[in-house]
Amino acid sequence: MTVTLAVVGAGARGAAYARLAAAEGAAVVAVADPDPHRRDLLAAEFGIAPDRVFTDWADLAALPRLADAAIVATPDRLHADPACALAARGYALLLEKPMATNEADAERIVQAAVDNDVLLAVCHVLRYTPYSRALKGLIDGGTLGDVVTVEHLEPVGWWHHAHSYVRGQWAVEAESSSMLLAKSSHDIDWLSHIIGRPVTRVSSFGSLFHFRPANKPAGAGSRCSSCPVEPTCAYSAVRIYSRFLGDPVFERWPLGVLTPDITAEGLRTALETGPYGECVYSGRNDVVDHQVVNLEYEGGVTASFTMTAFSALDFRKTRVFGTLGSVEGDGKMLTVHDFLTDTTEVIDCTPAGSASAADGHGGADTELVRAFIAAVATGHWSLVTSGPQETLRSHQIVWAAEHSRRTGTVVTLDGVTVPLA
Repeated sequence: MTVTLAVVGAGARGAAYARLAAAEGAAVVAVADPDPHRRDLLAAEFGIAPDRVFTDWADLAALPRLADAAIVATPDRLHADPACALAARGYALLLEKPMATNEADAERIVQAAVDNDVLLAVCHVLRYTPYSRALKGLIDGGTLGDVVTVEHLEPVGWWHHAHSYVRGQWAVEAESSSMLLAKSSHDIDWLSHIIGRPVTRVSSFGSLFHFRPANKPAGAGSRCSSCPVEPTCAYSAVRIYSRFLGDPVFERWPLGVLTPDITAEGLRTALETGPYGECVYSGRNDVVDHQVVNLEYEGGVTASFTMTAFSALDFRKTRVFGTLGSVEGDGKMLTVHDFLTDTTEVIDCTPAGSASAADGHGGADTELVRAFIAAVATGHWSLVTSGPQETLRSHQIVWAAEHSRRTGTVVTLDGVTVPLA
């Protein structure tokens, strides 16, 4: 069976998932996007018939189902309506994370998937890698005994944070969502998946520490392209983006976000006129640049999560401590320490790509899409582990953590109900 796909939202993520699906043998047969450049590029790339190219997802959803499944990769705040409408038409859904930016919309999406009996896979890609499967196998197989505590670090990367969360579309919470939901919902979800227990209590701390007008260097201008201190600034947009010219992976992202003209001249124009050339100390952004989340799971298991902008862009780092052993992982290798024999074993799970979204999150995007296409083709929905209920629960943990961060309280989770400010 050849699985057919419609793409709703033809930006970087929607196009990336479409290409991966095509590589798995799926056929991309429809696209909806209000941006003519993105829409026409994707239609041309996949040879989509003109009568299946739409400026509005609602026009697609108004028709009888044109494909087996739909990739929904609209902006975060615009997920719920297309997801619900397409579910009602019978489309299986591959929905970019976060599922939604508020609990009501997330619950609406879950209900639509359940009521219409359609497969819903949320793009929590970290669950699907060989690395994650190996780590979960160690834990579930009892190699570590009973897990007692976990430490987990997400090194966002200094330039990635500046690109996406200071200059980019996730910089202002009111226009997108919290940093924890937009970026680190991956990690909160992954911890629940790996540990395999429900969360009972949450606390969190974090703030916007560095990217503020108070930290703007003396004499700095408003744009990197004309700033007198640009040569000595670590967050120079000129330096960050110029190095990606000529690299086909990074020309798609992040350069493809800045401009459709991927040339030195096109980049220069984008930095002189667009948001990605603005000073990181302008004050437009308000999402946090560092955050910690403390989690207590059923039975007293604990975990700590740290997100920081101030690092290289790298794979996550994790340490799991159990009663019979421990494991340290860096997204590539797992080093297992057996307490009985006092020996270590290294399990090599090195992926083909880097941790960057440009490189498919080290193969994680491919593994997710492969599982989704197989689930649609075979009807074996168990191949998808990031389904509606799992994702709703992990999102509720994120919202509880944000409530804690804002109010200075410890939030107790009662089932799947989270008290919100």
